[in-house]
Amino acid sequence: MSAPHVAELFSLQGRTAIVTGASAGLGARFAAVLAQAGATVFAAARRIDRLKELAGSDARIHPVACDVSLEADRTRLAETALAATGRIDILVNNAATSGETRAEDESPDAFADVLGVNLTAPFHLARLTAEAPVAAGSPVGGRSIINVSSILGLVSAAPLGGASYSASKAGLIGLTRELAGQWGRNGTRVNALAPGWFRTEMTADLFGDERSSRWVERNTLLRRGGDGHELDGALLFLASDASSYCTGQVLTVDGGWTAR
Repeated sequence: MSAPHVAELFSLQGRTAIVTGASAGLGARFAAVLAQAGATVFAAARRIDRLKELAGSDARIHPVACDVSLEADRTRLAETALAATGRIDILVNNAATSGETRAEDESPDAFADVLGVNLTAPFHLARLTAEAPVAAGSPVGGRSIINVSSILGLVSAAPLGGASYSASKAGLIGLTRELAGQWGRNGTRVNALAPGWFRTEMTADLFGDERSSRWVERNTLLRRGGDGHELDGALLFLASDASSYCTGQVLTVDGGWTAR
């Protein structure tokens, strides 16, 4: 296997990527970054108006209305990417939902609903990606599946967090390792990205509250929350040939939260 030139190591030119939960926050950033690196990106979410706005910023981004909790929508998403480009090289399983913070407030049905979006949907989309035909000129590092987990899949963040959310993110890490083990022989790499506390639409209340914001700063070694762009390098590393010998791993980007 010949090594890519250093200048081409992080290039995604000619590749097709799917990003779920791409209408806002980290997902929108992920879609934009992959497109800037040269990939044709199918940005999926329920809010099609937000996706169209995102697509207006880069012609390589294609909006796809998709509710990942629905099997038919997940199948249609993969079929859309394949019909348009004939390949799926990168999958970023980013879409997620959160449940109640207090376990005693969460019903078993609500718990199952969170796992459906955060764990079952990523599994199905990963399968659809791994089963897609291998395109000519496939990347050196093979297909790359990136499951967006969380530090809450690694440690407790009580009193924040939540039983279903934490369970789903921990499950996603276990799923990552198992799929990496099963599909490595076919050249499909599966890794997890575990962000810490980043400023997004979902964490606006957290960082908007002075007491909560101080809590994040006090418990983070770098004494601050993260900004979206600080995940760009980690994402490109896992998506590109730069990580061609990396699979089954959890890349934690949390300012040192889990190192305490």
